[in-house]
Amino acid sequence: MKVARFRVDGEIAFGVLDEAEQGSGIELVELTGDPIVAGYDTTGRRFKLEETQLLAPVIPRSKVVCVGKNYLDHVTEMQDVTGIAGGVPEEPLLFLKPNTSIVGPGDAIVRPAISDRVEHEGELAIVIGAVAKDVSEEDALRYVFGYTCANDVTARDLQVKDGQWTRGKGFDTFCPLGPVIDTDPDLSDARVVTRVNGEVRQDGRTSQLIHSLAYIVSYASQAFTLLPGDVILTGTPAGVGLLEAGDTVEVEVEGIGILRNRVV
Repeated sequence: MKVARFRVDGEIAFGVLDEAEQGSGIELVELTGDPIVAGYDTTGRRFKLEETQLLAPVIPRSKVVCVGKNYLDHVTEMQDVTGIAGGVPEEPLLFLKPNTSIVGPGDAIVRPAISDRVEHEGELAIVIGAVAKDVSEEDALRYVFGYTCANDVTARDLQVKDGQWTRGKGFDTFCPLGPVIDTDPDLSDARVVTRVNGEVRQDGRTSQLIHSLAYIVSYASQAFTLLPGDVILTGTPAGVGLLEAGDTVEVEVEGIGILRNRVV
């Protein structure tokens, strides 16, 4: 099931995509509220997808948890290009983004004036669906509501300069999410690809993750109480690169959709 958060007629609503052949294109079936907390009761209203504006499918109540260096080829890339050393992490390398960094499909990524090197990092994102604290790896995915596409936009020069990642990763607009949340995708070997102006920059698969999705949720829950709507970014494949004003960047996770943003 694919869940969207959208704006129509000046109001924000939640809906489920009806992708069945209707003859009139994809429609959104409006829900009575956020399905993470309100379930899937419908209002009876339907909207054509093209008549709506898709928004970030979730705004976390508290945090975006991110996992660094979770693809082997990206670990090597970071050592070679930036000098960020440390090898393959034995445990997930966690950092946070503020929820003010989130934007949705079609929104602008704003390059901050104090950075000369803003880069894309396309990723699969986990959306938490229930309060999770100290959960086991075996039970961890029971606390997941669904999955979406994310771009862990990074001011690489500031990340290297600071020696820690909060400022370089946390600017407003540095966490695009969308276009929808898929509650049950096949992620055993899904393709994760990033394109800039149509050119493929990153091309990985979820089967290449160093730490599994279940382990990441469990591990994060040992440190933080994960709340419904919190988001976990699971790491990026190799191929991160520069974003310039005027670029269009796309992050596609196979089976979920394409997150597209412009850079200004």
